[in-house]
Amino acid sequence: MLEGSRSFVYVGARTTKERNARGDGLNVYEMDNATGAWRHVQLLGDFVNPSFLAFDRTRRFLYTVHGDLSDITAMAIDPASGKLAVINRQSTEGKNPVHLAIDPSNRFVVVANHITSTLALLSRHEDGSLGAVIDLVKLEGKIGPHRVEQPFAKPHQVEFDPSGKFIVVPDKGLDLVFTYRIDGEQGKLVLVGKPARAREGAGPRHVAFHPGGRLAYVVNELDSTVTAYHFDPATGTLAPFQIVSAVPDAYTGNSRAAEIAVSADGRFVYASNRGDDSIATFAIEPASGRLSPIGWTATGGKTPRFFALALSDKFLFAANEDTDTIKLFKRDHTSGGLVATEQAIHIGSSVCILVRPG
Repeated sequence: MLEGSRSFVYVGARTTKERNARGDGLNVYEMDNATGAWRHVQLLGDFVNPSFLAFDRTRRFLYTVHGDLSDITAMAIDPASGKLAVINRQSTEGKNPVHLAIDPSNRFVVVANHITSTLALLSRHEDGSLGAVIDLVKLEGKIGPHRVEQPFAKPHQVEFDPSGKFIVVPDKGLDLVFTYRIDGEQGKLVLVGKPARAREGAGPRHVAFHPGGRLAYVVNELDSTVTAYHFDPATGTLAPFQIVSAVPDAYTGNSRAAEIAVSADGRFVYASNRGDDSIATFAIEPASGRLSPIGWTATGGKTPRFFALALSDKFLFAANEDTDTIKLFKRDHTSGGLVATEQAIHIGSSVCILVRPG
């Protein structure tokens, strides 16, 4: 392949019988950027539940949480082959790490421990290795009304705003969206202001920022909605101004919303639905930031826990966790619409996809 004609794709999966999973670890693929075709490169088969992945800021290193456990692993990326080499592993000092992010200075890693209601801050070294936890904060507040899903605080994501100054944390258990910042000198996570409240029982799961930096969209798992927020990039304050359904009005079955993304041009929002098994597409009104539904696209499988926009949003990859496929869609940059292709990658219980240009 010519330079610039390929990318590397990293796929995390669930692997344990407790999750009724069929995944075999962390897989690496080489992708043809023109066609979207994938070729298998590597399997790290001894990884348990590599369920969320993140690059460092240079994209020379990759990090994964081990869902349902208490650890994260650091890996170096070979730029020629895309293959991974394990550097080290560190405890998150919590249970079920579900999300992680690296700060703009590349000195810290933030992790959401879902079951123990904490955020962990770890140091990161120039060689990509992880230091131990240097701060651990517990999220607190009034729990939501859902007796099964909201028994305690459940941080589900740690997402830096476009400026890199703030970390936004949707909490599924408390129906709150927190904002934190990192005190780099002290090595501490600092709560910023009061958390934004979601609708009761909504279960905020993930947030995606508009590239303009003043809008944020949160997908709510439990009531399958998307909440639009005004975001103040100076203070980190979130203020909700719209709630829309993530599923079609005619849909009456059970469904849980999962992932959300904003297109790089700031014109569209996408959200996945587990149950309806679809990707919802919304247009963003330029002046107000309000969302208008365009349509819903079937993901060609069951339980799209995750999806990823790739290659300047040319493609969307939908990970259908319960039918063991990743389906490829082409995206129309003008209309925002998704068109299914015949391509599908067969991989057990896939739950996260990251793409790195080759």
